[in-house]
Amino acid sequence: MKVYDSVAGRVGLVLSSLVFCVTCSCNDPEPAPGGNGLSDQFEATPEQFPIATGIVDEASGLAASAAMPGYLWTIQDSGKPNALYLISKDGKNIKEYHVPGSNNHDWEEVAVGPGPDNGVSYVYIADIGNNNQPATATNTIYRIPEINSTDGSFSQNALQKISFSYPDGPRDAEALIVDPVTKDIFILSKEAPNSNIYKLSYPQSTTDVSVAEKVGTVPGVALATAGSISKDGNEIVVRTYLGVYYWKRSSGEAVGQTLVKSANKTLTVALEPQGEAICFENEGKGFYTLSEKGNAAGVSLNYYKRK
Repeated sequence: MKVYDSVAGRVGLVLSSLVFCVTCSCNDPEPAPGGNGLSDQFEATPEQFPIATGIVDEASGLAASAAMPGYLWTIQDSGKPNALYLISKDGKNIKEYHVPGSNNHDWEEVAVGPGPDNGVSYVYIADIGNNNQPATATNTIYRIPEINSTDGSFSQNALQKISFSYPDGPRDAEALIVDPVTKDIFILSKEAPNSNIYKLSYPQSTTDVSVAEKVGTVPGVALATAGSISKDGNEIVVRTYLGVYYWKRSSGEAVGQTLVKSANKTLTVALEPQGEAICFENEGKGFYTLSEKGNAAGVSLNYYKRK
């Protein structure tokens, strides 16, 4: 999404976000490895894989494929095709897949997780952007079974629509997390000074417009642009344009209970032109980020390896 109306507006937004990043970082406790037993330390300098221009220049959202190891899903936001894009982890191969029956009003996030049928991996496409006036009263999350091969295609008959509204009026949002343990969906609004957390409990209705539950706010995280949860549900990351915040989820704790606490730490990442995508890889070895191209010559798929 194009979020800056002027250079001055962009500078103001960056400085405001930076204040929150610094504040959070100063107060962050340092957790010991736990839960899944993995280190909470990641490389600060990423491995970078150039992305060819002209295909996914407005990437907004990123999710590791569960059905096709070695690949990631992304989408593009408003004005772009209602399509999913499959990217190889080296960035060299990108393939577009039309999602029939869907409409790209303002797609902002994508996730992969469980759903109604046990053992089936679903792609969740979050049409939750509300940056263009007039703001929409309801939003849609599309859910569709993941294809199992690069030669596959998506079926309109398998597409499900989860429609919802917020209890406190329309919100612009760009971050979505699907809990792999409970199948609950969490949406993080793109607001300052703190992003709000909204919950759609499983099973989500695909026939009525649900009213999301407001869980609370993510302290110290302003203007959330993407989120991700590890495959085992034990780690969560939320990104903004300037920073990445990291939580270790305690045993028996709901995702909402984790996110209303200050992040365990702020991860150091490379600046990107307009970063709106992040995801853990399924093997637990690290996480990826991706950015819209904006006015940059190009972008890269960035991989941060766990230490």
